Amino acid sequence: MSKIRFIGLDVHADTIAIAVAEPSGEVRSLGRIPNRLESIRKLVAKLGGPAKHLKACYEAGPTGYVLYWQLTQLGVSCEVIAPSLVPTKAGDRVKTDRRDAEKLARCYRNGDLTAVWVPDAAHEALRDLVRAREDAKQDQHRASQRLGKFLLRHGAQAPADIKKKWTAKYMTWLNTNVHFEQPALEATLLDYVHEVHHAGERIHEVFHKMLYPALTAAQVPLQALAHHSPAKSRSIGNGSIGILYTKDTFLNEIEHLSIERRLKSVRYMTGQLLPQMDSFLANRRIKRHRLLNSFGRCF
Repeated sequence: MSKIRFIGLDVHADTIAIAVAEPSGEVRSLGRIPNRLESIRKLVAKLGGPAKHLKACYEAGPTGYVLYWQLTQLGVSCEVIAPSLVPTKAGDRVKTDRRDAEKLARCYRNGDLTAVWVPDAAHEALRDLVRAREDAKQDQHRASQRLGKFLLRHGAQAPADIKKKWTAKYMTWLNTNVHFEQPALEATLLDYVHEVHHAGERIHEVFHKMLYPALTAAQVPLQALAHHSPAKSRSIGNGSIGILYTKDTFLNEIEHLSIERRLKSVRYMTGQLLPQMDSFLANRRIKRHRLLNSFGRCF
């Protein structure tokens, strides 16, 4: 008879609800503990027996993989579960932390859960750096939109020889020729222009001083798939640097998949959808790009 005890954890920022599925078939709640390393150590000791007889799981979410790393360091086998693939009963609408933990423990013992790939600490650090750069790009876009709408409301239009906005030539024209008599408007303009400059400097700081060295130093084991990267179809960032960022970020996101799933993911993210999706799109008023990954839509 197996001696393995299956532990379901409903994890929140401050607390963790715990349930255990015993080998005999009983599923019981163990209450709630603070989401702290000391409390997790006490829990493992309280459950008794060698750590190899414990298997824990919790749903992927905003708390990340810290709990996974803590449990594995304590010798407990742990898996992070895909929340969308957890079985649910029709009509079961009562949802509490205790019931969620018990359901996880029961389904984990029955083998009904699907685990997700967990990156190591270095890989997750690179992901967070990539996310920081994407956040900076979004902030830059919002700042540019605010300034553009402000200029539009007050009839400030660039001359015909300036074809594109936010270039060096455009910003020079803006700083030299656009001014307002009203102090309030002038202060608003200066604030909006400052935000655009600050966003650009932030991207330069994150990308050139932190992200670019990290990407060039990283050994991405998927160079054989580099020709699938859509970066070469459109220039992103600053020439080859932008392409390097795009390729490695793209490969970073699909590194954990099998070869077959990698190729399928590449097709979905770049708009090369599977043939059966064409008929789906033809019968519905859905724009093709709406089905793509948000990162893939930038190409």
